[in-house]
Amino acid sequence: MSELQREVSELERKSASAARLFDIRRIIGGLFTLYGVIVTVAGILASDADLKKAQGININLWTGLGMLALGLFFLTWLKLRPMAPSPPQDL
Repeated sequence: MSELQREVSELERKSASAARLFDIRRIIGGLFTLYGVIVTVAGILASDADLKKAQGININLWTGLGMLALGLFFLTWLKLRPMAPSPPQDL
């Protein structure tokens, strides 16, 4: 019986670590941060012709900064409130 309990606890530990790895906040935060950096750089390097098309508003810069802020929010949320492990179930 001890062997079975040890195997079950090992599987629960692996399952909890896999759940933390694929937490949706990590995926959303990572993608928004990555795309935010790319769009912000595109906004910083915008030409005068690009600004003229957007009526003088550097839309890439503002959108990139917004995406970057949202991505960092999700990653901060993940860091401050990690996913709680599920309670052990009785066999």
